[in-house]
Amino acid sequence: MNTVTLEEISALYEKYVMETYARADLLFIRGQGSYLYDSTGREYLDFAAGIAVCSLGHCHPAVTKAIQEQAAKLVHVSNLFLNEWQPRLAQKLVAHGFDGTCFFCNSGAEANEALIKLARKNGSEKGRCEIIVMNDSFHGRTLATLAATGRSKYRKGFSPDMPGFKFVNYNDVEAVRNAIDGKTAAVMLEPVQGEGGIIPADREYLKALRELCDENDIMLLFDEVQCGMGRTGSFFAWQSFGVEPDALSMAKALGNGYPIGAMIAKRKYSQVLTPGTHASTFGGTALASAAACAVIDAIDQEKVLDNVAKQSKVLMDGIAELAKKYPCIQGVRGKGLMIGAILDQPAGKILSILRGKGMIALSAGENVLRLVPPLNVSDEECRKALELLDSAFAELCAK
Repeated sequence: MNTVTLEEISALYEKYVMETYARADLLFIRGQGSYLYDSTGREYLDFAAGIAVCSLGHCHPAVTKAIQEQAAKLVHVSNLFLNEWQPRLAQKLVAHGFDGTCFFCNSGAEANEALIKLARKNGSEKGRCEIIVMNDSFHGRTLATLAATGRSKYRKGFSPDMPGFKFVNYNDVEAVRNAIDGKTAAVMLEPVQGEGGIIPADREYLKALRELCDENDIMLLFDEVQCGMGRTGSFFAWQSFGVEPDALSMAKALGNGYPIGAMIAKRKYSQVLTPGTHASTFGGTALASAAACAVIDAIDQEKVLDNVAKQSKVLMDGIAELAKKYPCIQGVRGKGLMIGAILDQPAGKILSILRGKGMIALSAGENVLRLVPPLNVSDEECRKALELLDSAFAELCAK
């Protein structure tokens, strides 16, 4: 029987852990599939998935097995030597997208740092060092990715911003066209903005960006940290739009909870970052790469992408029906299982009510309820989620 208590762990957090998160008063002990269990044994339907990380659910058997077996064999030898799993992982990623090469790291912010360095290094000989980025974007918490993030609240207190980024409005082709000049090295954006409010790019907008970048000999960079790895219904988000970038970043769901990030660049850029110009001590270790290989195999073998399309329709249609009952729901948007319910008030209120009813969800922006369940979520779990949402919105309206 588990004897760990919320009070005990909360006291340790308070004394020893830096308060950089506004944590809910919940202590999760274990997870299985689409469910989490707290220190009292209570069950929660998890439609946050560790912020779009555990896309195969918690403790997926194949991923767990891969981690256990590799941990008993070899964990780390550094990138000064070869390990058997890193090139296999790179091969799988390239096979699922476009021909190119991979750089491995530990997180989304690091993967986006790699994109930024790739673009700057590629444009350095021509004096091209600036990157056009989008308002309401989110690219990470490091100083460079923070400077590229189009939400000023995240940058407050960390000035001066790193120079070299020019902001324009998302889904506005002319704004990008007018921003391009002789210093522009790349255009960088999320195919679906996550933290900005679950806002998909327009297909024609992305096509026009591809043409603009080709015309001006600059790079098109996609941040797929949250929207990649099947989240939108295709393996890479760009495939949902039919627009291929020059390089992309990914992390979150790549290891299904085991930390790993990656940048994939077209083969023409494979010699831009050479030995000594970029590195990551823990990037693509044998253990991380083995876990990620198991994730990709499971997505393929279990036909996970088919399920994304099916359950996306169930949830989007269901929330649209709820909007007819509850005026506080202004609409629903998203792509695949990256879904946002737009509210007329801060989303924090509904999140608290949902937790009380046994469901975990997220916010995006200030007034968007974000649902990013495991990609293998079942029919029954989606029906249950809609029932819990119905009950939660009824309670919210009653207040």
